Amino acid sequence: MTGMAPPPADKISPHFGHDMNKKKMMMHMTFFWGKDGSILFTGWPGTSTGMYALALALTFALAVLMEFLSRCRLVREDSSGAVVGLVRTAAHAVRVGLAYLIMLALMSFNGGVFLAAVAGHAVGFLIFGSGVFGKFGSLPSNAKGSDPISACC
Repeated sequence: MTGMAPPPADKISPHFGHDMNKKKMMMHMTFFWGKDGSILFTGWPGTSTGMYALALALTFALAVLMEFLSRCRLVREDSSGAVVGLVRTAAHAVRVGLAYLIMLALMSFNGGVFLAAVAGHAVGFLIFGSGVFGKFGSLPSNAKGSDPISACC
């Protein structure tokens, strides 16, 4: 628009141009160590150690859940039809959504979040993908009448 001057540089937020009158925000472009920062949402976890620990636990749990969904078969392999396709599509959408959520958390460039995500993926793979704790995510050969959801566990 003509005749409109841009706002002063100190009043523009790196978060989509929000007004910065209240406090100055900082975005990290390299890894940093510390509990103060924003992970997923502006101002969360803030400066609280407890909320930072919750953010790390949430990141860890999301990564484990993503590994579970990557290896879990919600329906039998020989099943077909529209309902089966919708269930598989919904599970895929949830898994991709979790992957993007974890990626967004990693974009905080917080070293603790990075370690929590990697540890969550490692633990999830150990439990659900490595075979150390039995065969997860596949139906036994004699499971024709069994509940396919219980085959994940």
